[in-house]
Amino acid sequence: KNAFLIIIIILFSSCSSLYNSVYTKPKLVDIKVSKNTKILHKKLFYTAKEGFADGHQDATSYGIGWKEADFSNIIKSDVKDIVGDLPAVFGFDIGRIEHENDANLDSVPFETMRKLIIDAHKNGGIITISWHADNPTTGGDSRDKTPAVKDIIGNGIYKEKYEKWLNNVANFIKTLKYKGKLIPILFRPYHEMNGAWFWWGEGNCTSEEYIQLWQETVTILRDKHKLHNLLYVYSPNKLNPGDNYTKYYPGDDYVDVFGIDIYDFKNSEEYANAVKSSLELVKQIATAKNKLFAFTETGLETISTQNWYSEVLYPKIENSGIAWILFWRNHKTTHHYRKRAQKSKDDYLLGGKSIPWYMLGLSNASGMFDISGTIWLVTLMFVYGIKSAWIPWLWPVFNQIFLMVY
Repeated sequence: KNAFLIIIIILFSSCSSLYNSVYTKPKLVDIKVSKNTKILHKKLFYTAKEGFADGHQDATSYGIGWKEADFSNIIKSDVKDIVGDLPAVFGFDIGRIEHENDANLDSVPFETMRKLIIDAHKNGGIITISWHADNPTTGGDSRDKTPAVKDIIGNGIYKEKYEKWLNNVANFIKTLKYKGKLIPILFRPYHEMNGAWFWWGEGNCTSEEYIQLWQETVTILRDKHKLHNLLYVYSPNKLNPGDNYTKYYPGDDYVDVFGIDIYDFKNSEEYANAVKSSLELVKQIATAKNKLFAFTETGLETISTQNWYSEVLYPKIENSGIAWILFWRNHKTTHHYRKRAQKSKDDYLLGGKSIPWYMLGLSNASGMFDISGTIWLVTLMFVYGIKSAWIPWLWPVFNQIFLMVY
């Protein structure tokens, strides 16, 4: 009866309102944001309170030694091969969608990407999309540092071209539907802007130009193309001493989630310290602005440090308040950020192929301590005293040695 009442209360609450005394109504970029996107925001809010969602870039698109086309009838993932389940967060990149190409910059066909996004969402996954757009001024790739932002904002000479690019972005996102409804997306364009390696980055545009680019991009996607399924994620690169996290910040009205990208470049101590200090700063800013925050990109190439996940990374993100963490992609043996399944099952036999006979005996003996075994042990000790504690071990050890080992 009580369980039934609880279910009724939950159903009534979920129907009447998304919000409560803990999860109050957030101020999102889009006042017309879809219900599914509101639910995603709430899901991330509560995830951050309990832990964080684990993510992987291109998790189901390809991995080390395989690509999706080779396994078109199943959903394959290097993560799944190791832990038996898919990640919670799926990262995709739409670089080259601006040209209406058939495949993105990493040769993932957009048709395949669409299928994988829909499948991930259908099974409860969270989708995050980045955009390594080509340089609109030169036609070079995203790492062509020729200044270009000034040419695509305001009345820039390539503004019309850029708006066509956004049209192509919007057209693709509008195809990401499940049961007739647009799939909610964590959209993370123009990331790592405080680094100098992208045409939208430090030294290649001013902070004012970057902010205008972001604001105009959001306005066009939200108001012109009526995309109401996006949460906008702002994610600078690791902060160096003296860096200002909000230098390029477009403003509260244009950002839903704060993030930060930090990689371990074979210096685990420096990385761990950077993760701790950076996430603490991002949390402080996000909390003050009532926004979610996440660890939007990270990893150690080839995972060359032993116990890196458990001893270097995890202690710095445990109880940090992040909603999710995204590890970068598994491209090849020299460029991957998640462990992969080994070729031989022997690699998983941590104790080797043989176990000492006495270990087998102890293992079997320990199995007798259920309720009946405990009663027997207590009875023997009651009758014969503490000196009888060894008696219950006789049979299982004998059984293991003579009946199983030999």
